[in-house]
Amino acid sequence: MKRTRGVLLFSLTAVAAGCGASAEANGTGDVADSTAATVYTRVINVEVMEVARESFVEEIRLTGTATANRDVLVSAEESGVIREVLVEKGRYVAAGTPLARIDDTVLSAQVGQARAQADLAGQTWERRKRLWEEDGVGSEIAYLEARSAAEQTAANLAVLEERLARTVIRAPFGGILEDRRVEVGTLVNPGQAVARIVDLDPVKVSAGVPERYAADLAAGAEARITFAVLDGAEFTAPIRYVGSVVDPSNRTFPVEVQIRNAGALIKPEMVADLSVVRRRTDEALVLPQDALVRVEDGFVVFVVEDAHGESSVVARTVEVAGSQKDRVVVSAGVAVGDRVVVVGQKSVAHGDRVNIVATRR
Repeated sequence: MKRTRGVLLFSLTAVAAGCGASAEANGTGDVADSTAATVYTRVINVEVMEVARESFVEEIRLTGTATANRDVLVSAEESGVIREVLVEKGRYVAAGTPLARIDDTVLSAQVGQARAQADLAGQTWERRKRLWEEDGVGSEIAYLEARSAAEQTAANLAVLEERLARTVIRAPFGGILEDRRVEVGTLVNPGQAVARIVDLDPVKVSAGVPERYAADLAAGAEARITFAVLDGAEFTAPIRYVGSVVDPSNRTFPVEVQIRNAGALIKPEMVADLSVVRRRTDEALVLPQDALVRVEDGFVVFVVEDAHGESSVVARTVEVAGSQKDRVVVSAGVAVGDRVVVVGQKSVAHGDRVNIVATRR
């Protein structure tokens, strides 16, 4: 860094000489030499901050995305024609709420038939059992066949009753009916999507964490979540999940938090800002980031020292131990009470005289 020293040198020399035609003639010669030199050294106005110990919190800042707690397509489990649609799109439904009903005429008849067969087989089994066990009447084969028939017809009835129950398509959990994909008269088959239900309370916020922070995060650590689109609405929640695998495409691992969303203000795919405390230091030497001047091999700060009634700056190399927003923690290079230049540091060099115009504390 080149500095210009203002030096003004003014010299004036006047020489007057007189010559006579002879030695007898009086000649007068005056020689006047006058030299004046004044050196001006510039004094730079600066503002300083007295170094003191203070608490410092370093945070990991991440960008995440909100997702629904649960988001599923509800599918039909039986074939048939939709006879009734029971819930409109956008409504909240509790777990088990009927959403639509498939025509059950055939299955209802089959259930009736199976029930009659099961009743008959059960009665026959009871009669055979009583005769065989109490009176010894009949054969063991007839006894076993009656028992088998009763069990088979009962099982067949249970299957048909379950199929009949599945003709009513129900919500698997509580949530918002986000989409309905059938109308009355639609023919559906098993596996065909009928509706979409989204559970938004709580919501999940997922983010990718750079791998260098792998040792700093653990499940249970508190995270602060803000949504710019919600006027900076802020939430706090513990980290519930920390991924074990680093994504090779971006060298991050996933973390996830859950936050309450009773009013459903947070929508899936909203962008969130997450802050997680990385470390806390109670007695840190903290400086403004701007006080540091980058040099070839790191950073220096300019510290004001007094000598012989004058103030000048000394460049000191500092070691940065952490940073947060516009503040940094230094672990070497300055001490408590040092006056570090925080305004004017770009205009001074080692050894420059300075004038302190303001002191921050």
